Amino acid sequence: MSRGFLVVLDSVGIGGAPDAAVFGDVGSDTLGHIAEACAAGNGDGHGRSGPLGIPVLLSLGLGAAHRGAAGTEPPGLEAAAATTGAWGHAAETSRGKDTPSGHWELTGVPVDFDWTYYPATVPAFPHDFTAALIREAALPGVLGDCHASGTEIIARLGEEHVRTGRPILYTSADSVVQIAAHEQAFGLARLYELCRIARRLAPDTVGRVIARPFVGTGAADFARTGNRKDLAVPPPSPTLLQRHSDAGGPVISIGKIGDIFAHRGTGEEVKASGHPALWDALLDAAGTAPDGALVVVNFVDFDSLWGHRRDVAGYAAELEAFDRRLPGFLALLRPGDLAVLTADHGNDPTWPGSDHTREQVPVLLAGPAAPRGDLGPMAFADVGATLAAHLGLPPGRHGVSRIGGRG
Repeated sequence: MSRGFLVVLDSVGIGGAPDAAVFGDVGSDTLGHIAEACAAGNGDGHGRSGPLGIPVLLSLGLGAAHRGAAGTEPPGLEAAAATTGAWGHAAETSRGKDTPSGHWELTGVPVDFDWTYYPATVPAFPHDFTAALIREAALPGVLGDCHASGTEIIARLGEEHVRTGRPILYTSADSVVQIAAHEQAFGLARLYELCRIARRLAPDTVGRVIARPFVGTGAADFARTGNRKDLAVPPPSPTLLQRHSDAGGPVISIGKIGDIFAHRGTGEEVKASGHPALWDALLDAAGTAPDGALVVVNFVDFDSLWGHRRDVAGYAAELEAFDRRLPGFLALLRPGDLAVLTADHGNDPTWPGSDHTREQVPVLLAGPAAPRGDLGPMAFADVGATLAAHLGLPPGRHGVSRIGGRG
C-alpha cells in the first residue's frame, strides 16, 4: 500500500447512461460533442482553436473509455490509443444526476432515496419555506424564487438586489436551494448565516443549500467569487473518506470536497478556488502526503464555468489546460501509488438548457500501482471499492475492486 488519489473532473461525461431516457438525456455526450464541435471549427475561442488537443488524457485511455461508453469515435479521439494504465466507463445507479449523488456513489455510497426537487414554476419554493426564511433572517423579502442559471439571474436581478437588500433565491434541476448576494452590499457573513437558516428550514432530502456571493458595480460586471459555500446533507452511510479516516488513514480533501461530504471524514481540508489553485494544491499534496494517504480533489470549473453556461470553447480550453498540467502530477506519483481520474455526471455544453446530463463517466487508473488494459463497463461504486482495496480497507457494501477482490 502507498497512496490513493481520487481526481474528479466535474461533469466530464462520455455518453448517455443506460437510463438517460428517464432524464431526457438520450444522445448527450459531453466529451464527444466537444470534440466534434472543435473539429468542425465551432470550438474556437478562449485562446484556443482547432481540434481538441488532450494527448495525455488520451494516453491514459480517455478516448478508449469514450469508445466503450458511446460506441463512437469523434474527430480527435478516433486514433487515441491508450498507452498506460487501465480504463473503463462507469454508470450511476443513484436516482439523481447531481454532484453529491455522483461523489457519494463514487466513494461507495449510492443514493437509494429520492431527493426533493423544486418545480419549474414561479414561485418555485413552498410559501412556508420562503416565509420562514424571510422572518427568521429579518429580510425585506426575496427576489427570483424560480429556476435559473446563476450567472443569468445575477445579471438580471443583481442591481435590484443591491438596491433593495433582498437576496436572490433560485434553484435548478438539481436538489438545491441557491442564494446569491453581493459580498459588500449584503455581506458575506450575513449570506452564510442566511444559508445556515435555509439549511435548517429545508427538508433533509434537499441535497444542498449553496451560498453564491458575487461582486461588481452593475449588471455588466457582476461576477461570482470563490467564496461559494455548500451546505450539504451528510451521506447516509460511511463513504470511502469516512472509512479511511476512521481506520486512522490520512485524508486530504481539496477544494469543494469538504462541502460535498458535509465534512464527514474529510480530514485536512485544503481550500482552493479555480483550476490553477486546485492544481497547485493537488501537486503540493502529491509531493508531501504521507504513505497511506487518500487525496480527493474536484475540478469544478468544467461544470460551473463552462458546462452550465453551454460554452463549448471554454470547456475545450479547460480540458486542454488540464491536460497540460497532468504530466506534473503523474511525475510526482511514488512507487505503489494509485490515481483514479473520473467524473461525477455529464454537463454537455451542446445540450438544451443549462443543467447536468445523465451520462456515463470515464474511469482512468494511473500510477505505479495501476493495472493495465480495458476494464470495460463499471459501476460508480467500483471506483471507491478499488481505492479501498488499494488502501487496505476491508470490503464495503457496494462496488467491486478492479485490482483484485472486493474493496
